[in-house]
Amino acid sequence: MKAAVVGISGPTLSVAEAALFRAAPPAGVILFGRNIQHPAQLSALAASLRSVLPATAVLLVDQEGGRVARLRPPHWRAHPAAGTLGALHAAHPAAGLRAAWLTGALIGLDCALFDVVCAPVLDLRWPGAHAGVVGDRAFAADPAAVAALGRAFADGLLAAGIQPVMKHAPGHGRARADSHLSLPVVDAAVLDDDLAPFAACAADPAPLPWAMTAHIVYSCVDEHRAATVSPVVIGSVIRGRIGFAGVLISDDLAMQALAGPPAERARAALAAGCDLAAWCPGDAAGTEAVLAAVPDITAAARDRMAAGRALALDRCQGLDDAALAAERDSLLADLPRA
Repeated sequence: MKAAVVGISGPTLSVAEAALFRAAPPAGVILFGRNIQHPAQLSALAASLRSVLPATAVLLVDQEGGRVARLRPPHWRAHPAAGTLGALHAAHPAAGLRAAWLTGALIGLDCALFDVVCAPVLDLRWPGAHAGVVGDRAFAADPAAVAALGRAFADGLLAAGIQPVMKHAPGHGRARADSHLSLPVVDAAVLDDDLAPFAACAADPAPLPWAMTAHIVYSCVDEHRAATVSPVVIGSVIRGRIGFAGVLISDDLAMQALAGPPAERARAALAAGCDLAAWCPGDAAGTEAVLAAVPDITAAARDRMAAGRALALDRCQGLDDAALAAERDSLLADLPRA
């Protein structure tokens, strides 16, 4: 099983993609809006993928709520953005935490065909940062609030049997550029506030099982390399100061913050300390190049993935979908209006 998570091109698994995955099976496949049309189609696609992937491979999806949602109405419900949950928490802390847990649980129920949901976002909402990248994807500006809300959201996902991914370590909130288009540079001398939510959610008991890196240069740690490809940031900050011991996946390596051909980017992310290199566009050439370039996952990464599966199985509950949705609607109805 290769140390990569890859995308596919469309709403069905092509013959060529199936053959590639049999020959060089990735550790996971991540789906996007281009791959998702309606429940019956998604169910068939998931079954096709499961039939060609190893039993321990995972299916992933970005489903944060708000504007980052691959499963959308009318076939799936809309969910509030993290910033909405943060606003409720600011006005009514207990209600905000409960709404965050309920949202995680409801997203998890919507994503029952998946193993891993790439949420919650633990980035801080910094003034003056690029609003289009984080903005209302962040719960709040206060590290303690972000940690508490992110943990509640993640616990809701786990209650639905879904593994959460905290992102984007070690913090994307200060970025003033869009890493989809260019490489942001953060010149802050101290990153303590940015790291705090990740450290809280990486701590015992029950540390969160997955984290995703940020394509950002943090000058105070490594002046020349983005976190995703920096052994210093991953080793000393993400694994060190944050204390994260779970599965570390790169953000999409196809983003323009990084340079070089797909294979080179994937090898650099793994060499820096990522467990899995993510190549998401679903393009045949890039996907094949990445799967040809990367090695099999390490024994340590295999163990981390197994621990994530075990945690989700252990924390999974029988949830009443309708009751949870009604409770969340009631809580959000009390949100102060501008």
